[in-house]
Amino acid sequence: MAETLYYRTASDLNRELESKRISSEEIVRAVIDRTRAVDEKVCAFISFDEDDAIAQAKASDARRARGEALGPLDGIPVGIKDIMAVKGQPLTCASRMLGKFVSPYDATSIRKLKDAGAVVWGRLNMDEFAMGSSTENSSVKTTANPWNTECIPGGSSGGSAACVAAGEAPLSLGSDTGGSIRQPAALCGVVGMKPTYGLVSRYGLVAFASSLDQIGPFAHTVEDAALLLQTIAGHDRFDSTSFKTDIPDYRTELQRKRGPWKLGIPREYFGEGLDPEVEKAVRAAIEFYRKEGCEIVDVSLPHSDYAVGVYYIIATAEASSNLARYDGVRYTHRSTDVKDAIDLYFKTRAEGFGPEVKRRVILGTYVLSSGYYDAYYLKAQKVRTLIRGDFLNAYEEVDALITPTTPAPAFRRGEKVDDPLQMYLSDIYTISANLAGIPGISIPCGFSGGGLPIGLQILGQPFKEADLFAIARKFEQAHDHHTRHPAL
Repeated sequence: MAETLYYRTASDLNRELESKRISSEEIVRAVIDRTRAVDEKVCAFISFDEDDAIAQAKASDARRARGEALGPLDGIPVGIKDIMAVKGQPLTCASRMLGKFVSPYDATSIRKLKDAGAVVWGRLNMDEFAMGSSTENSSVKTTANPWNTECIPGGSSGGSAACVAAGEAPLSLGSDTGGSIRQPAALCGVVGMKPTYGLVSRYGLVAFASSLDQIGPFAHTVEDAALLLQTIAGHDRFDSTSFKTDIPDYRTELQRKRGPWKLGIPREYFGEGLDPEVEKAVRAAIEFYRKEGCEIVDVSLPHSDYAVGVYYIIATAEASSNLARYDGVRYTHRSTDVKDAIDLYFKTRAEGFGPEVKRRVILGTYVLSSGYYDAYYLKAQKVRTLIRGDFLNAYEEVDALITPTTPAPAFRRGEKVDDPLQMYLSDIYTISANLAGIPGISIPCGFSGGGLPIGLQILGQPFKEADLFAIARKFEQAHDHHTRHPAL
């Protein structure tokens, strides 16, 4: 049975564990064997500790034998993007700057996983400091898309999406600053959810852009994504931006909420630059909802054209501030061939950061500099308020919005690496949700003629993740896209 376990959903695995038909150790060994077999091609992992994972699995099996299971994730492996702190494990953010750093504590999301009995499994590759859309900016390796290893998996959480798509973990965690969960989920054919800003604690998440970053789940199914979000959501006193709100039972709500819903189609998301195959798949999904009794309404988000520009002002400004701490003095890479403190600072950062991180730090420093703050950063914050207002106005009329997740299927490695603007436009449909702080989910909705996955994005009202899960599951239950797997 072991060879079939690695593509089972977390919900299925939990039922098997509860019935004692399998053990957590069997699941973990199957995932380890799968990772050994395919990760040389996929390169989803930066590192993993097999002995530690097996020890966690054995501890889970012992709990279940005593009738003390900690919940539905007890004994289930969860891969971790290498931007979240796990005590005693490397925390590199795929950067030379943190190449030798080992975390002294657990992020809140990791502590919650451990409290739920989940097997914390490995460190997943990413764009350096989460800055990128293709996982080509990692200083360690370039992750491949499991559906076509000549293509990118998306970014910055490319390793998290690819490992689930490839069967190297049934679940994983990523972070989403401008689409870094939803975009790779779409390109790798899995489910990815960006929660409302403040729903999941950012404590222990290495900061890129603090007003935009949010941790969220990757999974094979909507139910599994709901299960993982249920585990990590909730207020945290260690995060000043964490929001105090009741967390519903998302899986119960999935069963209860059946629609029909009033769904908005933003006209700005279906214009120039949208690949015809992506548009065809997304419009077919819209037609499905119409036939299911949902009312489909055309809406406008008039400030959408400004989203990319606003994002790359605010995000780079916050990155410039957050990354100032990497100075070679305390816990980071430290240059040795230096003359004085200033030379240490310059050479350490020149050696430790990759080209994309340097580009964004320079941009962010510029927009925050004297004489340019009002012209760029302050104005961007004002337009950000207008973008959020567009969504809130739309939600007075509709329950959720339906859009493409990405403008095109996965592109080939190296195709856009020398053209930052084209790379940045890969996130054109996802960025606005981060600026507005709203939740969004991407689910598989089809395949291109070349066999690459296409994603459907559903954007919801703040803290209405239960509604998003229900709307997404309605489509998922009527289609088999999520059951298909790459032939690695």
